[in-house]
Formats: sequence, structure tokens, C-alpha cells
Amino acid sequence: MTSESATSVSGAPGSAYIHNIGYRHYDGPRLGRAYARRSLFSQSLRGAYGLGRSAKSKVLPMVLFAVMCLPAAIMVAVAVFTKAGKLPVGYSGYAIYLQAVIGLYLAAQAPQLVSRDLRFRSIPLYFSRPIERVDYVASKFAAMSAALCALTTAPLLILYIGALLAKMDFVDQTKGLAQGLVSVVLLSLLFAGIGLVVSAATPRRGFGVAAVIAVLTIPFGAVTALQGIAYVQGNESAVGWLGLFSPITLIDGVQSVFLGGTSSFPDNVAPSTGIGLVYLLVTLSVIAGCYALLLRRYRKAGL
Repeated sequence: MTSESATSVSGAPGSAYIHNIGYRHYDGPRLGRAYARRSLFSQSLRGAYGLGRSAKSKVLPMVLFAVMCLPAAIMVAVAVFTKAGKLPVGYSGYAIYLQAVIGLYLAAQAPQLVSRDLRFRSIPLYFSRPIERVDYVASKFAAMSAALCALTTAPLLILYIGALLAKMDFVDQTKGLAQGLVSVVLLSLLFAGIGLVVSAATPRRGFGVAAVIAVLTIPFGAVTALQGIAYVQGNESAVGWLGLFSPITLIDGVQSVFLGGTSSFPDNVAPSTGIGLVYLLVTLSVIAGCYALLLRRYRKAGL
């Protein structure tokens, strides 16, 4: 409105009442899309850990965060006490061993980030501001990825500090930490994309939680079983190719080939360098594909 106030006329036929509804022109700063994106990212990231929400909402994410860090703290204590020469678990492989915790966190928080907006039809309120679909999707994707990065990076930092306290080689530990950080960033982007795509398919949070768990666990169980059969039959090349069909084995293959990690495939059989390149390309393609599917989901919904 450009005027200081506005009036409306109402009443039954033959009578009229003038109401001063007091609209005023806004002359303050207009912060634009960039500020809206940052605000949505910040709000979503805080919400992923229950910050700014009820105490009940904080319990599960904080408990899972503590569970992620506890094994690292125990390893550090043992390494310092025994003056060990190396850590029992490599930086790149730590998240692989605790994949169940990461999966539970994703299943709990990904639906919270997107399902409620769909269920309560609050998306149009976002788009009534200077924000577009790409801004909404990018902010949610970045927030979920950042939340997963925080969950997976914290234990690596604990391991690194403990290794230095145990007087392990600084160069080796720094290199291992750098490789581990690359691994968890890839894992966070991949899992965030998958979790958000699955969650955005339904406005029901309960269905989203169950679907995310199913998408992460069923392919992993099937791939692990088939890899075991292939290894027993002596077909080690098939072990590597089968790992392409599960999110966690995708990351496992990348970290074991390029990031100095140890494979969790049967008998620690790692994919060849050629197959490792395929792992990396498939991982990046799935991340990009999930982002594209999210954009399509919100465009198709006519929001």
C-alpha cells in the first residue's frame, strides 16, 4: 500500500459503515533473496538439532550426536593410555562403521525439514516472500548436509586431537583427517539428497521416517548378502560392482579406493581403481539427481 491508511465500506443494504484498517507503507530495509536463503538455512539447520524447538525435539538428535562421538572418545582414551602407534579405526572408515546411527539421524530429521511444510501447506508462505523454489530447495539441501557434516565431523576431530595427544605422527594424522573430511562431506551430501527426496514424497512424517530407513537398509542388506555370495564363489570383481547399488557401499568404495580407507567388503576386498572411478561418478550423479528431483517435486506440486 502506498497510502498512510485505507478504508473499507461494509454493512447491510441501506446502511454503511466506514472502517479504518490502518495499512501503512513499509519504508524499512528490504533484505532480498540472499537474506531469505540464509534465514531459511539457519532455521532449518537449528531445527535439525532441535534448537529453537521443544525440549523433547532436542533429545533424539543430541543423543545420536553423543553416540557418534562416544566410540571416538573411547578410542582416544585407549590410544593415549596404551601409547599406541596408530588409531584402531581410520578417519575415512569411521562413519562407515557407525552408519546405523547416521541412518537413524537422517530418518528422524529429514522428514522434519520438509514434510511439515507440505503437510500444513506452508510452502506458499515462503514463496510470498522474495524467495523462489530453487532457494527453498538449496537451503533445505544445504541445511541437511551441514547437519550431517556436524554429526560425522565431530568424532573425526576427537580422533585427531587424541592422536596428537598420543604423540602420533602429525603429518600422517593430518593427511588422514583431510581424507576423512572429504569422505564425510560426500556421505553427507549423498545421504541428505536421498533423505530429502524420500521425505518430500509424502507429507506424513511417520511414512517419511519409515521410507528413509527402508531406502538405506534394504539395499545395504541385499548388497552385503550378494557380495558375500560372490566372494565365496571366488568372483571378486562382482563384489566391487555390486557395491554400486547401496548408498553406504558407494561411499565405502570411494573412501577405500581414493581416501586411504579400508574396505568393509568381504575380506576387505576393495574395488579396483577403474571401478572406483565409477563409484565416484555414480555418487556425484546421485547427489545431482537428488537435487534435480527435489526441484521437480516442488515444481510439480504447483507450489
